[in-house]
Amino acid sequence: MSRIGKLPIPVPDAVTMTVAGSQVTITGPKGQLEQMLPGGVAVERRDGALVVTRAADDRAHRARHGLSRTLVANMVEGVTKGYTKVLEIYGIGFRAVVDGQKIVLSIGYSHPVEVLLPQSIGASVETFTPTTVNNYLVAKLTLTGIEKWLVGQVAARIRDQRKPEPFKGKGIRYAGERVRRKSGKAAAVAGAAGTGGAGGGK
Repeated sequence: MSRIGKLPIPVPDAVTMTVAGSQVTITGPKGQLEQMLPGGVAVERRDGALVVTRAADDRAHRARHGLSRTLVANMVEGVTKGYTKVLEIYGIGFRAVVDGQKIVLSIGYSHPVEVLLPQSIGASVETFTPTTVNNYLVAKLTLTGIEKWLVGQVAARIRDQRKPEPFKGKGIRYAGERVRRKSGKAAAVAGAAGTGGAGGGK
């Protein structure tokens, strides 16, 4: 048995499931999701949980088993709790504004950058006063939705508009992301000069 695929998926009372052939529909407080399962995999409700089974025990069916269980579990969590992704924007003069279903970014270019959001994705912005204490954090952008992959895809697309650079750390990064920093040319030259001065005094 697949170690992941064999695990039952707990389902709250508020969640309903319908199966039509290979298509599974999960409905909950936050919305409805549909998913086509790969061939040879089935899902059914037993004792308040969803159980995913497979038709055969070969390698391909075992792989599909685990994948299908993960997809269905993500659907259940999406329609009950939803998913959230937080992006942090660093840089003096940078800012983000939510305008309907688009985000307008001012991130150091000669023009604002607009990112259109899918209808199922919500967004909100919290702004900060940039200081050395918060490393010039100017805004936190929070994305929400019921589809895990879509929330992650939109967050990645926004981050790609201005990835964090390694010298001052300016740009857009995921909350909690560690940016590897490099010393600039001025620091390198000063360090070399200091080393040379110390050597010359000996």
